[in-house]
Amino acid sequence: MSHSLIEQFKEAGQGQVFKFWDKLSPTEQAALLEEAAEIDLAEIDSLFQSLVQGSHDAHQDFSGLAPAPYVAHPAHGGDQALWVDARKRGEEALSNGKVAAFVVAGGQGTRLGYDKPKGLFPVTPIHQKSLFQVFAEKILAAEKTYSTTIPWFIMTSNVNHQDTADFLESNGFFGLKSDQVHCFRQGRMPAIDLNGKILLSSKHSIAMSPDGHGGSLRALVRSGATQIMEENGIDVLSYFQVDNPLVKVIDPAFIGFHLQSGAGMSSKMIPKAYPEEKVGVFCKQGEKNLVIEYSDLPEDLMHETDENGQLKFLAGSIAIHTLSKDFINQMGGSDSSSPSLPFHRADKKIPTVDDAGHPVKPESPNGVKFEMFVFDALPFSEKTIVIETQRSTDFSPVKNAEGLDSPKTCKEDQMKEFVSWLSAAGETVAVDANGVPLQPIEVSALFGYDEASFSKSWNALTDKPDLSQTLDLT
Repeated sequence: MSHSLIEQFKEAGQGQVFKFWDKLSPTEQAALLEEAAEIDLAEIDSLFQSLVQGSHDAHQDFSGLAPAPYVAHPAHGGDQALWVDARKRGEEALSNGKVAAFVVAGGQGTRLGYDKPKGLFPVTPIHQKSLFQVFAEKILAAEKTYSTTIPWFIMTSNVNHQDTADFLESNGFFGLKSDQVHCFRQGRMPAIDLNGKILLSSKHSIAMSPDGHGGSLRALVRSGATQIMEENGIDVLSYFQVDNPLVKVIDPAFIGFHLQSGAGMSSKMIPKAYPEEKVGVFCKQGEKNLVIEYSDLPEDLMHETDENGQLKFLAGSIAIHTLSKDFINQMGGSDSSSPSLPFHRADKKIPTVDDAGHPVKPESPNGVKFEMFVFDALPFSEKTIVIETQRSTDFSPVKNAEGLDSPKTCKEDQMKEFVSWLSAAGETVAVDANGVPLQPIEVSALFGYDEASFSKSWNALTDKPDLSQTLDLT
């Protein structure tokens, strides 16, 4: 096994990976072989030819680009009847056990100053519940509402897999059954130098990094997740990212629109707050929907307005999708005739070793990492649909330690949503100029996960809490 794999690397011009082989311990040799076995040498050579030598990734075609159509939310003039019908269709699928949840959770909380998996980060206003607990409670609430079981797939990474699995197990999966929670690792790609040579991070390890959120599609297939879906009669996967506790983990209307349209992949959008907002933009090119990264959209299109003075390219992507099982199999399969997501190039400063095996920390980019973006799957879906959602009820990510998209702003957004539910139930809550309650509020999804479910639980209370004090409905 070891001799065969080493020979393959030598024949591919990548023999430097085993440069220090004879100086390694048996344990180190085994670790290096395990990493090398993950690598598709032909794929790496192809990416070097196209993205490094050819730089194809840098030449995006913007000809004929137009705003993508989307289904407007009722709050912004959308057809209420359409949304009611879609919700009914989604509720039917949920009641019939056709839906699973899927969170992309491979990252660490480094930018938050948190040296653990991001899913463990405490995020709620009073109890400091973790992101994972928030999502688990939303799944539990949906299960109770629709008398069903909703499998939960969690994509981790090599860096955080064990910590994530241990955390979930030690917390009893937050009330979910252990056999409905499925953790699996994201794929990895090696970094290469500008001559196409695979870089080492140490004498016995390759400079490997996650293959991007787009790698989730092939990870779902390779891990056996789609097979589990097949065995459990699951047709639809609700996709979201781990840093957004406000997300509607299970959204019947969104699921219904997806099923009614016959889409392979559907997406949510929010209207961009300002031209330079750092979200991708849903566009249409020919007959296909696609997402253009905010950093790639030409400035003239970014600022272009319509006859009403509204941004023309308005539809911001917030990484919330619904995916059909068959489409996941199509995009994530290993069949050479199947379409595959394109890789993107990212030039990075990659710690490596010199010819003597000494650590090198480059001061400027010395290599290339490759990653895939899940939204690149959109053009491959024969049918797609984009629906509008509200920022206030579906999107408040925790990305930065301070300022925009921070724990502080996220907790405020959670509380503002709770205030809106109380207001809809006929209650008055004292708030500041930004709509944040003067006293802390926390509502578990098990009490209420949207306006209607909250109102039902609130009205059932025989002794209403004092709203001038901290409100804890968990």
